[in-house]
This record gives sequence, C-alpha cells and structure tokens, in this order.
Amino acid sequence: MKKNNIPLSAVLFDVDGTLAETERDGHRPAFNAAFKEFELDWHWDTELYGKLLKITGGKERIRYYIEKYAPDILSKRDLSNWIAELHKTKTKYFVDLLAKGNIPLRSGIARLIHELRENEIKIGIATTTTLENVTSLLKYTLGEESISWFDVIGAGDIVAQKKPAPDIYYWTLKELGLPPQQCIAIEDSENGLQSSYAAGIKTIITISEYTYSQNFNGAAMVLTDLGEPGKLPSIISGDIANLNNRWIDVSTLMTLLAPNDRQTL
Repeated sequence: MKKNNIPLSAVLFDVDGTLAETERDGHRPAFNAAFKEFELDWHWDTELYGKLLKITGGKERIRYYIEKYAPDILSKRDLSNWIAELHKTKTKYFVDLLAKGNIPLRSGIARLIHELRENEIKIGIATTTTLENVTSLLKYTLGEESISWFDVIGAGDIVAQKKPAPDIYYWTLKELGLPPQQCIAIEDSENGLQSSYAAGIKTIITISEYTYSQNFNGAAMVLTDLGEPGKLPSIISGDIANLNNRWIDVSTLMTLLAPNDRQTL
C-alpha cells in the first residue's frame, strides 16, 4: 500500500517510443501501406521518417511532408479531410501490426505498470497519437482489461497544441486533479521532455531507436529503458544513487520525487 507521506501520486506515460518501439517498424510501414492504398508514390524510408518525427502528430506529419516534398497536393480540394482519411487508413494498418503481435512493450513497462497498480498509484497516458492507437496497443500487449487500469488517457486531438507544447500534460493533470509536483512523466523524446518539463513534471527519459542523440537537458534521469531484475538498463545521465535496484521501480520513482532528492545531470 502507498504511504500517505510519499509524494508520488501518478505516473504519466508517453506512448510511441516509450511504451513500445512503435515508430520504425510500426507507424512507418503503416504510413507506407496507406500511401500505396491511396495510389501515392510516396515512401518514407527509415532515415526520412526519423526527420519527420520532429513533427508530432500523424496528420501534422503528413501535412508537413506535403508542404516540403509534395507541394502540388496543397491545391487538393478539402485537403484537411483528405489528410484525415489518409491518416485513418494508416491507423488501420498500424492496428493490424499490433494484432499480429509485431510490436511488444519495451523492457520494464509491464512490470512497472503492475507495480504502480499494486501500490495504488494512479497511471495516466499523455500522448499525441490517436486514442485508437493507444487502446489497441494496450489491448494487444497487456490484455483487453488493461485499458481500465489507466485513470486518464490523454491522446490525439484532445488539445489544440501537441508536444512540445505542454497542453496534453496540463489536460491530463487537470483530469487527475493533481499538481505536477506529485507526478512523474516517462518519455523517450526531446519533444516529449519539453512538453512535460514545461508543465512542471519531473521526467525520466528512456531513449528509443530514433531519439538516442537528442537533447535531454532537464530530465531527472536518462536511461536505455526501465529495465528488469534480470536485464538492467544502462544509465546515460542522472544520479545513480537514485536507482536503488539499478532498474526503475516504484521505490526509485518515490526517491526521485522526495524533497531531499539530489539528482545530477
């Protein structure tokens, strides 16, 4: 049971790159499959997609690509609706990949979620991806019932400005009724860190395939992943003393939020 004098009240997870490595072998091929269905000659290879990830939100990413690489499409009638339909088709292919079990959770994610529930610590999601992508990922990795484990899911177009703006975190905190000082965010990208940091939330970064070289100044800790008892993470920056067991568990998170926290970056 959670003790009343412990300040940790909630952990807020990003999704893409944080819960699972969804980008390179998930969203990217799903986009390409949608382009093919729409009879477009576009192809987002691994390198190009890494550049496009600087733009958060799938529909926003498509529009940016059009502006930069396919400006002739800008004159298309009802462009916004066309982009939305293209993105909806992409989501269909992404969910199919999830259903086939091709996108597992990252190391330590399932363990930590179960530990948080056991300790009666709220769990939330703050992401720019669609609600359907979130619920599908949870369903096919943790089981249908896992969606109800999350006290709040902030996803998709629920706020006007996506990361790196802090709006999604402000919305999530408001829904939880909690101050940022009682929460920890887990992110994988510079955009995500800027979003959570601006909202005043202490943040742990677990680098992903596309984000390992990004700037994570301001993060409480930066690691390769959350780790498991038999598979320890590598610590890139942060106070190693905070990692009691050398992996991220509830006690580590509580230590990070403790008033006497002496993290170094």
